Amino acid sequence: MKDRFDRNIDYLRISVTDRCNLRCVYCMPEEGVESIPHQDVLTYEEIMRLVRISAGLGVTRIRLTGGEPLVRKGIENLVADIKAVPGIEQVSITTNGILLPEKFEALHSAGIDAVNISLDTLDVEKFKKITRREGFERVMEAIKLCTDAGIKTKINCVAMKGVNDDEFLAIAELARDLPVCVRFIEFMPVGKNDFEKCVPWQEIKDTLDASFGPMAVDIEPHGNGPAVYFKPDGFKGSIGFISAMTCAFCDKCNRVRLTAEGFLKLCLQYDVGTSLRDIMRAGATDEELATAIKTTVWNKPKEHTFNDYEGAEDIEENSMSRIGG
Repeated sequence: MKDRFDRNIDYLRISVTDRCNLRCVYCMPEEGVESIPHQDVLTYEEIMRLVRISAGLGVTRIRLTGGEPLVRKGIENLVADIKAVPGIEQVSITTNGILLPEKFEALHSAGIDAVNISLDTLDVEKFKKITRREGFERVMEAIKLCTDAGIKTKINCVAMKGVNDDEFLAIAELARDLPVCVRFIEFMPVGKNDFEKCVPWQEIKDTLDASFGPMAVDIEPHGNGPAVYFKPDGFKGSIGFISAMTCAFCDKCNRVRLTAEGFLKLCLQYDVGTSLRDIMRAGATDEELATAIKTTVWNKPKEHTFNDYEGAEDIEENSMSRIGG
């Protein structure tokens, strides 16, 4: 499925809920946000219908997100159902890891292909400050469960100036003895004009190079997205960087997002897209839904303008928990 800039859109991220069991400082306010009414959230049957149609249009990879996807009951059944759709080659999930230990066996049995686990600090007290909740030990347990089972595992660290910029080396060290990809993600001011927290990826890499020695580029494929990977000498795992702010990769973007409310969202920065839920609940046929998806994707914006907020239009004002990570 192509957009007007000839990008092939084959990756769909589906938010199954806006609810979350953490209150991470970069995602939502401490008091949380008003939850979407239950009846406005896509049912699993509606999600499956859209997955089947999307697969027929060329989508091959699905990532389930939230909020926190594991708080929604029956998520393992959704994984198994999506895995069975012809054309879908990979089903992965992004999670904070808190509930993963108790749901791991069910997800593993369902055939989950890959797991991304959020971890912004190795300090228990700082973990509480960033997430405003307990649970560090359970996140570490989740990482071990996944790696022991041979599931492709990535650790996502949002790099924030003045928050965790003193821990990048320690977090990267997780990849020395574990077969994981530790990924440092440049802070993106989604839903707010908040730039000062961003730590440029090159600054992080320079810190790691100074300790590990110059890191060789890792040419092995590690996933669906735009991360650039390096392999320090002697490491089992790899180090990745997602540099959406300093090295925009919009020309290679291959993804769109489906929010929990069924809004097909084209770019993190903008609130443009189409409510597939409304079209579907109005009685649209599969052919009409397919046309709506293709038309929406065709109009995907060329690029974000996070670095030039002034004058930008159609800016997304919802928090990441509402959008889908």
